[in-house]
Amino acid sequence: MRCVIISISRWACASVTPGFKRVANFLAPTIPISMPALMQRANRALDFAAVAFDLFARRGIGQATMDDIAAEGRATKGSLYWHYRSKDEVILAACRYYYQKWHKDTQRNIASVSDPVEKIRITVRNSVRSCLIDEQNRGFTMEILTRSLYDKPTREGWLQFFEGVRAFYLALVEAAIEARSLKCADPARAVDLMLSSMEGYKLRAVFEPALCSKPEEAAITKQLLALLNIA
Repeated sequence: MRCVIISISRWACASVTPGFKRVANFLAPTIPISMPALMQRANRALDFAAVAFDLFARRGIGQATMDDIAAEGRATKGSLYWHYRSKDEVILAACRYYYQKWHKDTQRNIASVSDPVEKIRITVRNSVRSCLIDEQNRGFTMEILTRSLYDKPTREGWLQFFEGVRAFYLALVEAAIEARSLKCADPARAVDLMLSSMEGYKLRAVFEPALCSKPEEAAITKQLLALLNIA
């Protein structure tokens, strides 16, 4: 079996979970760890993040405990704490899971589409569906936005995600303009307005839940596309 020394692969450990980093710092440079073992632990950490996201989305962050996450993940609480030192770290991991899933799903949905404007339509429609119409996802992101008011790591993570989403949309719009499929005088401003409007729907849905109900999906999508000058 191929092995690597922790001191050589410490970057891989640190990039996955704090538990990896603690072990790497303690054991380096004497004990070899197999690459399959590292990957298995990385996958386990991701499993916990996915479980936590699902629980937070269904119950709310405050209502899901570390015991709940361990039980839902069919693991011991000690195993969960080996990967994450605290619930705060689990929350950040759940956020990263949500962010990465959005990007992965979005890329997959437009991978086979050649029309640049159609790529925008699909991306906006899927964003409305997953970020607004999906009540659990919407509730999770609202809690993260609220947490961002007082927690710097959460705020920085959300900002990084939002900037990535904005850059992704801007690239789509600019590609459509370059292909002469879309006319938009100020694409950056149009994308900002569209994303701000989407967040506005999310906020209003807190006290007007019908605003983001399934029957409203097509109307919301149409209104957001209009801000990008797409009929």
